[in-house]
Amino acid sequence: MTTIRLTRMGRKKRPFYRIVVTDSRKRRDSGWIESIGYYDPMTEPATVKIDEERFNYWLSVGAKPSDSVKKLAKK
Repeated sequence: MTTIRLTRMGRKKRPFYRIVVTDSRKRRDSGWIESIGYYDPMTEPATVKIDEERFNYWLSVGAKPSDSVKKLAKK
């Protein structure tokens, strides 16, 4: 099953996350199918950018968003 979740980037104590579509059996930071946005919690206010068109496409074909992505998508 495909899932939409965060993958951690950035350096130590300076996290930066990409919002990616990946196979649910893969590890958090392993290969992904498509990057559809990013989340930077270190800026004030936190920066969230999601490609709504691609996000809705992946939802329409059955991808399940993680809990954290659901919360970010509502913002």
